[in-house]
Amino acid sequence: MKAAVFAYSRQGCKTARRVMAALPEGEVRAYTMARFEEPGFAPIERPSRSFYGPVFQWADAMVFVGSAGIAVREIAPFVKDKRTDPAVISMDELGHFVIPLLSGHIGGANELARKLAEVLDATPVITTATDINRKFSVDAWAARQGLAITNMAEAKAVSAAILEHPVPLVSRFPIRTELPAGVVEGACGETGICISHLREKPFAHTLLLVPPVLRLGLGCRRGTPVEKLREAVDLVLQEHNIHPKAIGQAASIDLKSDEEGLLAFCRERELPAVFYAAEQLRAVPGTFTASPRVQAVTGVDNVCERAAMVGAENLLVKKTVHGGVTVAVAMTNWEVHFE
Repeated sequence: MKAAVFAYSRQGCKTARRVMAALPEGEVRAYTMARFEEPGFAPIERPSRSFYGPVFQWADAMVFVGSAGIAVREIAPFVKDKRTDPAVISMDELGHFVIPLLSGHIGGANELARKLAEVLDATPVITTATDINRKFSVDAWAARQGLAITNMAEAKAVSAAILEHPVPLVSRFPIRTELPAGVVEGACGETGICISHLREKPFAHTLLLVPPVLRLGLGCRRGTPVEKLREAVDLVLQEHNIHPKAIGQAASIDLKSDEEGLLAFCRERELPAVFYAAEQLRAVPGTFTASPRVQAVTGVDNVCERAAMVGAENLLVKKTVHGGVTVAVAMTNWEVHFE
């Protein structure tokens, strides 16, 4: 976690040191007013917009040790989207109360506030409706699990509905724990949750949550432009109704580790690119679409299917060729667990 801690008095600096000691491992930057500066603290600079803006963009969490009003004023110009805004917490300089102000669920501010309050023997002041009513916070859970929330409006609709009545849930993956409060298994209802790697909408208002459980295997000719890879992959995903957010990794043979078009595609889609040696691909168990030409060039009978299946359980899409690009898709083992 990248965290920034701000203090506005000498007592605030003392409390800030306790906060820093309680924060999860990661990079922590501490700031205070120039007249209170001490070892470990950098000065809060002016003008405020120029100072707080870059910190807001950098941090995963911002903790203001001072009045809530200070925190609100300083972050106000930069608040944009709960999916990307950092967790923002305010606490008084004596460390009596810990108040999550922004990104309580997706950003983890509520959870962090509880942790800090426990360590500092403080009182967490949580105001989100699902939390105070002890109902399931779907966006917070999805964020912790690494699931893509495909529509924030539907997430809001589910959070509102769950306060009034049980919300149905459909899952393409096995559910291994009891369902949380306010959620029932089923496909009947106006508003519901669907956990799937596919583009689907079982409810009139469907919150589709997509786990990154698929691995994309790629092969291409030398010098293939990124446009060709983009076109081939999108075609395969559309043909099989696969949601793009379900792709968690792209893989190929190490001969392609410097293939600019393939690397550019992975950068565009924000996918980690993994490259395997021929002997690693040959060791993958299973029956694959063999090609003598690919065998002669790479030393392995198939690149895309084998690369997709490294560490995966099921080959969903066999080798598909489009514009000189070969594409395969495999699924890893994944289960639904509610804490």
